[in-house]
Amino acid sequence: MNAPDLAYVALAVDEPESAAAIFEKDFGLPRQDFSCGPSNVPMISVGRSALAFFQPDDPFLGPSAKKGVHHIAIAAEDPEEKARASGIPTSGGASTGINGKNQIALARDATCGIRVRYTESLDLPAASSEMVQRIDHLGVASADNQAGCEVFIDKLGCVYESQQTDSEVETISENFTSDTYNYIFHTRPSELIGSMRVTFITVGDTELEFIQDLTTDVKADEARHDAAGTTRGDRSAIARYVASRGAGLHHIAFKTPNVEESLAKIRAAGHRTIDTVGRPGS
Repeated sequence: MNAPDLAYVALAVDEPESAAAIFEKDFGLPRQDFSCGPSNVPMISVGRSALAFFQPDDPFLGPSAKKGVHHIAIAAEDPEEKARASGIPTSGGASTGINGKNQIALARDATCGIRVRYTESLDLPAASSEMVQRIDHLGVASADNQAGCEVFIDKLGCVYESQQTDSEVETISENFTSDTYNYIFHTRPSELIGSMRVTFITVGDTELEFIQDLTTDVKADEARHDAAGTTRGDRSAIARYVASRGAGLHHIAFKTPNVEESLAKIRAAGHRTIDTVGRPGS
């Protein structure tokens, strides 16, 4: 079974022109511009999909859009028929989308918090660069991975890829060393400080990475950008997102042939990175 094609990923950013220029210049990816209502939309091709940049107050995104990954658009010859066949309620009727293409949005409360649209294909050529091969995955802050499978696999025709559990366990040891008495070594009971169920579902040439917090009884850490990432930190980021915005699209990850070289190039171009070297992950 083939997964449906991902036409584009919409991003809400303060300055679409500047954001697109970074991906064009520093990531080496090709750009095309399209009209969308009264707006000009810069689009960056990556793999078999694309990134589309909008200001948060662009009417195309709908009311109360916040900065970040806003919605995904799945390619369909007939968006209205595809939406009907899915059995998922729509949010309004068909409308004109990017480059005059017909589109229709699904109801967010029926798609696990992920904003999903069907659109006619934009017919963009596949693209990559020395740094970026394609979108590796779209991270989803999930409240229920099983519900995500039921929606995106059973109803939207995406394909199950894999599932895993990521955990971080903390074990504290104490040493008592005396110049007269015995040496004592004491290990406290191990403590689970962060755990996530991660489910990958294929759409186009990428995956939706559903990340469900399994340690909801553990207080999330505050956000910090002065230390390398950890499983505990990743889990805290998901917990904070769900608490403030609800479930939904959280981040984009790109597939690169060499993580360390890509991080070095990004820093050399003047951009801040959380990690300075690659680390184990999902």
